[in-house]
Amino acid sequence: MSDAPHGDHDHDHFGPADAAAFASREGTRATWISLGLLTLTAVLQLGIVAISGSVALLADTIHNFTDALTAIPLLIAFRLARRPPTRRYPYGYHRAEDVAGLTIVALIGISALLAGAEAIRRLLDPQPIEAAGWVLAAGALGFLGNEAVAQYRIRVGKRIGSAALVADGMHARTDGLTSLGVVAATIGVLIGFERADAIVGLAITVAIVFTMWRAATAVLHRALDGTDESTLALIEAVAGAVVGVEHVEDARARWSGHRLLADLTVVVAPTLTVEAGHAIAEGVHDALLGEVPRLAEATVHVDPHDHAPHARPEAP
Repeated sequence: MSDAPHGDHDHDHFGPADAAAFASREGTRATWISLGLLTLTAVLQLGIVAISGSVALLADTIHNFTDALTAIPLLIAFRLARRPPTRRYPYGYHRAEDVAGLTIVALIGISALLAGAEAIRRLLDPQPIEAAGWVLAAGALGFLGNEAVAQYRIRVGKRIGSAALVADGMHARTDGLTSLGVVAATIGVLIGFERADAIVGLAITVAIVFTMWRAATAVLHRALDGTDESTLALIEAVAGAVVGVEHVEDARARWSGHRLLADLTVVVAPTLTVEAGHAIAEGVHDALLGEVPRLAEATVHVDPHDHAPHARPEAP
């Protein structure tokens, strides 16, 4: 049997459509707030870059601007997810969030290239840092702004089951840590190591690449319909505990944006009527939606159990 979607389990009082819309609105609100905060942080840092000429601060600022821009594909994805299914897209537009995640990974890669190129140029041609006090303040500002955004994105992303939003939060957290690198670079230049600025810029580039790898791993896992064994084990355990189910076969699960979907077969006694088998499938469906976190939709198939012993082949 095929059953209608069910909403986020933190909001069981919502109907299916209301719950899906709520999760998308939560993601949209988190993205707008973080976009505003990161943009403000990056603009303030850019002004200090113009005064100081710090390449480490420039690399950090480029990264912060890129992080702010990653909000755009997320906003588009959350907007699309709120659209109802159509004849052309009968499963809806939830996978737009996976596309947004891949776009975020690409933008992180571009920021790594830009920051690395500028760091190498300054390594070959060191430049003095002006207004060192302002640079130190900008590094601290970058850390505080990014860490605030990271905590907010990750918290909301986990609550609504959005891998793309969590990955974006991880990106912001790394930005915050690299902002502290700006402080280290400035201190290095002040004590007489003129290439400290460029070297820290390269270190920031390495941190960006590491973030890109982690984000790409998580996003591609979702985009390729990956899940984890514990989720499948929970689905099998919950379904198998329903009265009338003899065992569970072919349990599968995948993510569509921030919605978890499940498909499984339950084996029942062959003497049951169609109505009784349907009632068991309904019980499995309700149990799964009630006990599996963030499960939005479950398709339950019913097969009769063949209790008859298999005939042995006759001897030649």
